[in-house]
Amino acid sequence: MVEIKTKQNSASVEDFINSVDDVKKRNDSFILLNIMKQVSGEEPKMWGASLIGFGKIIVKSPKTNREVEWLKIGFSPRKANLSLYLTGNILKYGDFLKKIGKHKTGVGCLYINRLEDIDLDVLKELIDTSFKSDHFV
Repeated sequence: MVEIKTKQNSASVEDFINSVDDVKKRNDSFILLNIMKQVSGEEPKMWGASLIGFGKIIVKSPKTNREVEWLKIGFSPRKANLSLYLTGNILKYGDFLKKIGKHKTGVGCLYINRLEDIDLDVLKELIDTSFKSDHFV
């Protein structure tokens, strides 16, 4: 298995969230933390300096066959938005994305400005489906 820079560590998740300057983003982060904790049944762990993750998955590159350990689901309160990391290509969750509300996407990320912009019930379903997925692609 290849070692990557962003890996699970023992830093405090709560201390990290409490260090977020934007009060709304900090509050949204605690809500996301609770949702992901409930859905996954896992305790949150810091991954690198700014990612909060739940569970682990081994990701294998189809091109190089390299394997790395990665979080199964997680999020990061970035300056621009809340970045949610889901298992696999975000496009496989198209049915949820049609109903969730205002968002943007990357390959494996869902970008949300504020939780009030989205349907939290749909978000919970999406996170649950992602966490139960055993395929990264």
